Amino acid sequence: MRALLSGYYGKGNGGDEALLATLLQMLPPDVTPVVLSGNPQETQNRYGVEAYERMSFLAVIQALRSCDALIWGGGSLIQDATSAVSPFYYGSMMTLAQKMGLKTVAWAQGIGPLERSVTRWLARRTFAGCTKVSVRDRASAALLSDWQIPHILAPDPVWALESKPVPGFWDLPAPRVAVTLRSHPQLTPARLANLTRALVAFQKATQTFIVLLPFQKAQDLSIAQAIQPAIKDASQILSLEDPQLLKGVFRGVEMAIGMRLHSLIMAASEGCRCFALSYDPKVNRLMEDLDMPGWNLVNLPDDPNAISKTWIEHYANGDPLSSEKIQFLVDRALIHREVLYAALGKN
Repeated sequence: MRALLSGYYGKGNGGDEALLATLLQMLPPDVTPVVLSGNPQETQNRYGVEAYERMSFLAVIQALRSCDALIWGGGSLIQDATSAVSPFYYGSMMTLAQKMGLKTVAWAQGIGPLERSVTRWLARRTFAGCTKVSVRDRASAALLSDWQIPHILAPDPVWALESKPVPGFWDLPAPRVAVTLRSHPQLTPARLANLTRALVAFQKATQTFIVLLPFQKAQDLSIAQAIQPAIKDASQILSLEDPQLLKGVFRGVEMAIGMRLHSLIMAASEGCRCFALSYDPKVNRLMEDLDMPGWNLVNLPDDPNAISKTWIEHYANGDPLSSEKIQFLVDRALIHREVLYAALGKN
């Protein structure tokens, strides 16, 4: 059996690459993956899979014709908050696959926000036609329940991604704190300046080494480069492309301060204390599920001292998830693997 994997792959986003790596890890061994990617050559080289250009209509049609199943590969693909085009791209492909008679799996989805009635209609119709549906959060599950669409709820599959040790990482000074910020309208220059001043004060008070970890170079690297000179010798920018290495960073980190959902999931799964800076409902859902401290960016304190004191308190007295809780979440995340086996007719 050949399965076409469709997601925001090959675009340099560590979270989406982590979802792809986990999906490949969870696929039944006798299923051949074919990946639609923004950078097919890179995807082919990194994962050793057949890959095609995701925006080439001809390549997509040919790939669909050569496959027996289409898997929507995780993440917030069906939402119209950041892009009105995204739900139509994925929804149209899924509809086409269903008309062609392929098995279709909506895998580990985070649905919404869906602010337009037309995208809600498209999403409802498309999910209803799927062979199997799994979602990663309660809000998505509630939406599908309202639509009376059968589904399975389990934690984000990246909880179960196998991490790899990062060569040379343990040579960096310890203890270490990882920081992952991304460009976003809510991260205004004033807020970034306050976060930078707070980070300087936090570093001086804790004598930690700050690892600035861009998850998507196009959006994150310039922010890391703006912060780094303020901390100079007590920090380093670490750019990694392999999602298993990205997750491996958090093996050697005491605390993570993150905007990106998957930076927080990776950190929590490796036993780090986590502090969230939320720009999106999906981050708030994680904060609620794990009782994770943090702020919505729009409510970030104006006083850098208030920010740094909160971080220092969490660094000194906050608790990471217990090993039992982490194992529970990993085991639950593996339900997404069972969905694949059930949908693709494997025992």
